[in-house]
Amino acid sequence: MTIPAPIAAALDRADPSWRPHLMNGLDAMMRATPDYLPQLADDHYLPTSGRLFAAFALQFDHVRYVLVGEGPYPREESATGVCFMDGAVGPLWSDTGLSKAVNRATSLRNFMKMLLVAEGRLSPDDTGGAALAPVAKAAQGDGSILTLAELQDNLLGHGFLLLNAALVFRKHVPPVQEARAWVPFQRAVFAALAARADKPTLVLWGKIAEQLNKVPETAGFPQIHAEHPYNLSFIRHEGMQKLFGPMRLLHRG
Repeated sequence: MTIPAPIAAALDRADPSWRPHLMNGLDAMMRATPDYLPQLADDHYLPTSGRLFAAFALQFDHVRYVLVGEGPYPREESATGVCFMDGAVGPLWSDTGLSKAVNRATSLRNFMKMLLVAEGRLSPDDTGGAALAPVAKAAQGDGSILTLAELQDNLLGHGFLLLNAALVFRKHVPPVQEARAWVPFQRAVFAALAARADKPTLVLWGKIAEQLNKVPETAGFPQIHAEHPYNLSFIRHEGMQKLFGPMRLLHRG
């Protein structure tokens, strides 16, 4: 069975170290559901512009964490192929707090607030606009990162593979159904990582992502689970604060 040409061409966005593993995953999808990828190739889906495998830009041997969300943002300008990195976001801050674009990207907004709480820059009991205003003002000159691109670079620098359970979003396909079709692909990804002596930590956000802790290939991974960041309760999640706080992701250098 031949992988559709548009899907295969998207592999060019991945680091070459990933290519054999991603091919194994696509082959597994073709065996499991032979019609899925051909139909996908003829359909409209997000992300566009050949960014289907953009999450795999990090070299295979550099992966220390696999952060799994649910799926791409349901907006073309926002879906980048990288978990919760909203392509519509540039600056992170405004004069009154987080930027308008960050506030629109609910998951990113709550992730930012969780980081600020973890660093002690924001009280978990008050994460609203009034509390954020002085933090945002200070961020302009205290060595904080200023753009989403810098946040993504910091995550990559700590070895994060920013993956979604479903690599695509389509308006007419339920996310749970879409994610189910990608399970054979994800199993191949985790099988490759499981073969390494240094297994990465699996960070699962939300119920759809948590289904991956049931596949055999993830059994030997250290795992941390949390609700999806679009839930306000994510901001107070102690496990996420403990994991991300020491990384100082909102700082340069």
